[in-house]
Amino acid sequence: MSQHLSEQEIIRREKLKKLQEAGIDPYPAPLYPVTHFSTDIKEAYTEEKKEEFANVCVAGRIMSNSGMGKVLFIKIQDSKGIIQLYVKRDDICPGEDKSLWDNLIKNNIDLGDIVGVTGFVFITKTGEISVHAQTFTLLTKALKPLPVVKRDEEGNVFDAVTDPEFRYRQRYVDLIINPDVKDTFVKRTKLINTIRDFLNERGALEVDTPVLQAIPGGAAARPFITHHNTLDVPFYLRIANELYLKRLIVGGFDWVYEFSRNFRNEGMDRTHNPEFTVLEWYTAYKDYLWMMEITEQLFEKLAIALHGTTDVKVGENILSFKAPFKRISILDAIKENTGIDVSEKDEEGLRDVCRQLKIDVDKSMGKGKLIDEIFGATSEHTYLQPTFIIDYPIEMSPLTKKHRSKAGLVERFELMINGKEVANAYSELNDPIDQRERFEEQSKLMERGDDEAMYIDYDFLRSLEYGMPPTSGIGIGIDRLCMMLTNQPSIQDVLFFPQMRPEKNDNE
Repeated sequence: MSQHLSEQEIIRREKLKKLQEAGIDPYPAPLYPVTHFSTDIKEAYTEEKKEEFANVCVAGRIMSNSGMGKVLFIKIQDSKGIIQLYVKRDDICPGEDKSLWDNLIKNNIDLGDIVGVTGFVFITKTGEISVHAQTFTLLTKALKPLPVVKRDEEGNVFDAVTDPEFRYRQRYVDLIINPDVKDTFVKRTKLINTIRDFLNERGALEVDTPVLQAIPGGAAARPFITHHNTLDVPFYLRIANELYLKRLIVGGFDWVYEFSRNFRNEGMDRTHNPEFTVLEWYTAYKDYLWMMEITEQLFEKLAIALHGTTDVKVGENILSFKAPFKRISILDAIKENTGIDVSEKDEEGLRDVCRQLKIDVDKSMGKGKLIDEIFGATSEHTYLQPTFIIDYPIEMSPLTKKHRSKAGLVERFELMINGKEVANAYSELNDPIDQRERFEEQSKLMERGDDEAMYIDYDFLRSLEYGMPPTSGIGIGIDRLCMMLTNQPSIQDVLFFPQMRPEKNDNE
């Protein structure tokens, strides 16, 4: 982008030049011996403990600057919070030379600059725990001004910048000026670490599988296509890691998991981003009934880890993550919400139902896709409390084992929370002949124009022929789960850098 400077940016560059002319380095070497953080000081300091805080070193970004003459009150924000600095000219410049005060502190620092001070902690006459500065160092000169936000006396934002175009495109500024945003991402990391601990404690092994794949398998989705120059063949960014994790089960591991960065060349909305994170795990000698039970245990633990309770506010609703969760078959769910029994209907009958319900479909959709469309349009949004939708028609689930007692169905569940799918799990299909036939049916759908139908992965079929033990697997959408457990309305609010249209150059 070409650069058109605002009046404030021009003034800051003039200040930068003045600092350099005065021999003050606006970007000194990075080593700065910080000893304390803002919240640590404010939570631990008492008059009785003042000797423990007689020599502290803090650093952070200037968020406010008040005072006049020879004394300034500067509030800085570090990675944990905000603390006030008491900066007095004669303490910073105790001798005759006041050039540091005149050239830097009085005239050439701005909001957004990063500074460091050493000094001692005390309580001001107004009762605020502060650092009385004895040295003052400019660590970084900010050349762009921060957006103006309104804060209370404690420094808490009460009138935040809310424009999503600005917030998502310049997330680094969003994190500075909106403290709750940082808290959301801290909770996201805590969520992932809690899951990792949960699985590791039970003997699961974390693994890595390829992002670049010759065949985009493991899900029904449109892939991103790239090209490998050395091999001179097309490759795909993975849409799922399922088939590689199952290969590891064939190879003798009993329980493997991966936090997988997946890519799907599809739409973008409040719950979809083309690049997203999914946790998948596969466990030998287990089935989807066991998987429901352990999933309940995990989600209950996550709610408690992040909120201290199994009752979590999501939007306007209080959701209970206390096990057990409700279970209902997808066909019963459709009947419950529409009054229509689709269990015995063929493809044309399902098309009639779609017409009756005014659901748009096209000729490429087979029976499974039609049922999926009906469920999505009429039922999915009704399940706010955590609910397992179970026992799907075989046409919807080409990688899933046939139901042990219900003809035409498979042993699969999707976990719905707040009206959205958060997890998808199977008793995995391990019959290589059946799997080949299911893949071939998917090929027929691809020929009809279904660009989300699965490719045939012949190497995966070969691995099944060596024998995969009875296995259950699950995929959990980490971004959607994080949305719910941090009460965020959009997936963009739980991704540091969501996809956006490229910013136009000012000359374009």
